[in-house]
Amino acid sequence: MTQFAERLGQVAQDPEVFKSLIRGIERETLRYSQDGHLATTPHPVELGSAYANNWITTDFSESLLEFITPISTSIEELTAQLQDIHHFTQTKLYQEKMWPLSMPCFVGDEDQINLAQYGNSNSGRMKTLYREGLKRRYGSLMQIISGVHFNFSFPESFWDQLYGSQTDELRCKTKSEGYFALIRNYYRFGWLIPYFFGASPALCSSFVKGNESDLPFGKIGDTLYLPQATSLRLSDLGYTNSAQSALKIGFNSLEEYLDGLNQAIRTPSDEFASIGVKVDGQYRQLNTNVLQIENELYAPIRPKRVALSGEKPSEALSRGGVEYIEVRSLDVNPYSAIGIDEDQIRFLDLFLTWATLTDSEPMDYCEQACWRENWNKVIIQGRKVGLPLQIGCHGEVLSLQDWAKRVFIEIIQVAEKMDQALGGEDYQSVCYKLLSWIDDPEKTISGRLLADTKRSGGIGKLGCELGKEYSQHHLKHSFKVYSAAEMEAEATRSLKAQQELEAAEAPSFDEFLADYFSYLE
Repeated sequence: MTQFAERLGQVAQDPEVFKSLIRGIERETLRYSQDGHLATTPHPVELGSAYANNWITTDFSESLLEFITPISTSIEELTAQLQDIHHFTQTKLYQEKMWPLSMPCFVGDEDQINLAQYGNSNSGRMKTLYREGLKRRYGSLMQIISGVHFNFSFPESFWDQLYGSQTDELRCKTKSEGYFALIRNYYRFGWLIPYFFGASPALCSSFVKGNESDLPFGKIGDTLYLPQATSLRLSDLGYTNSAQSALKIGFNSLEEYLDGLNQAIRTPSDEFASIGVKVDGQYRQLNTNVLQIENELYAPIRPKRVALSGEKPSEALSRGGVEYIEVRSLDVNPYSAIGIDEDQIRFLDLFLTWATLTDSEPMDYCEQACWRENWNKVIIQGRKVGLPLQIGCHGEVLSLQDWAKRVFIEIIQVAEKMDQALGGEDYQSVCYKLLSWIDDPEKTISGRLLADTKRSGGIGKLGCELGKEYSQHHLKHSFKVYSAAEMEAEATRSLKAQQELEAAEAPSFDEFLADYFSYLE
């Protein structure tokens, strides 16, 4: 018996383990007007305070909505929560709709992208200033690309089955080790996610206006596309920071990761120093380091812990270890009204469990460079049959298809155990569906989307068609988990919470920032 099979067998001895996987979703979507252009209106006050609403907020821009579900152990409940949030939001948007794609709708000028506003409290002003820094560092267009973030953790019983009875201190350590084993394997094989679910092989030409690219784009009207691309959102056209490529952040332990992250937020940047911090009395960014704050670190997956009030993400991890992981490489699924479907969630359950249970050797910086190359290949030309990938600096070179099938040999074993625990064959069905996508890349979401883009005459036309369909779908929806009264109450509560924060006595903004960043001195 392999070590993987042994570990899987240990965990599966308790059928409750697979019934208790913990998940949460964050979905981003742009508000847009009837003509397919970016909405320039403020965040609707009927949705409450973007600063304090627990379910509905904004990301970079006033027009970039972000929906956040509570955590749930039920896939059906999780998607129902997201449906309810979409329904409530659409009832408050009037003529505006939610853009169903990751890459933005038509944007005439970057000046139309209004920074998200969080009120006049010091913490609210800091959130907007952070976005001002992003705008000046990278431009606004790449910041309004939408994605879906999947938060995932195992129940305590998973770790008990895997490692036996432990003290709280030891369990904290072994859990973090387990999650970092997952993270390393995610970097090695997570390109499966953009291969299957990448949904941005094309983009509106307004996105690259004025920025030359050497990518061999084809053209359909105002749409640019790459014939074999899966996820341009994850490419160099998406969110990038060339200065970050020089950072040394390892994934072999929590300590190594935190050391690298703490070094990164203290690394000065000559390029960003040229922007200035406070010029003529106006702030332009939080500081001139490579990362203004930890969240600026681009990563396809992050170790996380819920922070206490006033606690920074790295401080939370240092205090209590890894609590959950955040998967950040999912494009918005254009064939789901809520941007993700249940089969995607089931595959993530399978893949993340497999990545934790299968062998995960330490990873050096040479191997990190290798997986970056693999991801980039899959992102730009993943639907090229026979695409060669190399796992490890001196590893074996196989085609994407061969590597994927090797991984699926073990993933199917996980699916069998999950189906035994839950009843039915849902997880195995997902496996066999995706296996057919391995041999036929045009069945993938990016393959389907590019074909539909060509039929529609461009990505803008297709986005408007889907957006109209989903708008009507959301309006017809009936609440499943929440109620209209609950959603209205949260909106009202959030506005009051922001008002109370703004009314409280506080130090000056200069003093607030100096105190916040005192740890860098």
